Amino acid sequence: MKWAIAALVGVVAGAVVFGQAVKPAEKWRVQYFYDEDKSSLHIVDLQFPSATRGVAVGAIVEGSSQKPTAVVTSDGGAHWQTMKLEEPPVSLFFLGENLGWMVTSKGLWQTTETGRNWRKLPKLPGQIFRIYFLDEKHGFAAGAKKKVYETKDGGQTWTSIAAAAEPPGNPDYSAYTWISFMDANRGIVTGWNVPPRRDQRLPDWMDPEAAINRRDFPHLTYSMETRDGGKTWKSSSASLFGQVSRVRFGAPGLGLSLVEYGPAFRYPSEVYRIDTKTGKNSTLYRDRRFAVSDIWVTPAGTAYLAGVQVVGQARNIVPGKVQVLRSGENSVWTEMAVDYKAVANRVTLAVVDEKNMWLATDNGMILKLQ
Repeated sequence: MKWAIAALVGVVAGAVVFGQAVKPAEKWRVQYFYDEDKSSLHIVDLQFPSATRGVAVGAIVEGSSQKPTAVVTSDGGAHWQTMKLEEPPVSLFFLGENLGWMVTSKGLWQTTETGRNWRKLPKLPGQIFRIYFLDEKHGFAAGAKKKVYETKDGGQTWTSIAAAAEPPGNPDYSAYTWISFMDANRGIVTGWNVPPRRDQRLPDWMDPEAAINRRDFPHLTYSMETRDGGKTWKSSSASLFGQVSRVRFGAPGLGLSLVEYGPAFRYPSEVYRIDTKTGKNSTLYRDRRFAVSDIWVTPAGTAYLAGVQVVGQARNIVPGKVQVLRSGENSVWTEMAVDYKAVANRVTLAVVDEKNMWLATDNGMILKLQ
């Protein structure tokens, strides 16, 4: 398998016609929305390990107070239950319908009942952003300071993978943030090195004009690849614009990668097609007015892009209308119908199969394709 590092940078109501019922048009419809006065639910991740069981994690924000929270369902999203979490969540990973892990800002937790119970595992060796398990015992963790770890006992102990530290760049400004496996042997970990900018004194949302005018500079993008289930890893780096935020595999030999750019770049995001059989990679989608924040590709080769319409010049400051595009093998993109109430800055997809698909917005809404 040859992966070039460059590839990692791009309601109609029911009616009756001639006596027969017409099925309502397919649409992303709201199943859950946190709508409480003086508080909001910020969702950071959503996972559906089966067609009936799902978990979204985040925090209820009320003024300066943030309460770590999960909402769970066991009936495909028809009903949701709110549950308190002990630590601020960062990401989720599930292996089968019940067994899953939650990365938090302070450690790693495990559930055996799809988010209805959580048990904290022994302390991690460093700050972690994402994990991936090949089976109940063997897993990997991607984290800050140019660190990737491996466990062979279900997360009880972790060892550092030396190849992660090989790329150049100050570890203090480096991180690995994504892990994806195409099969039991072939996997990839991606990350970046982004030194702080001397000309940025305030966050973008506090100084949007400066964010628009601030020139983007290339930085190091990291990639680690394995072809033997993690026994050996090969690392590489390249100087590129943007950050690789997603890599997903679906149809045999086919994958997608998502690169997200800064406010001053000409595109908010770019999606690349990864052909792992031939080694050829190419830009699949980019649009100045559509900020993609998640991607998916099914075993049949159908691709989905989810994100928000760009509002104004300063991206990720003003929420935009949620948008989802779908494309088959002909690479023609079709815009899917989405509930008009769905607005967000970021969107997360959770897909079981093409009959069971959900997305979550970062402002507390969960929709299902129905």
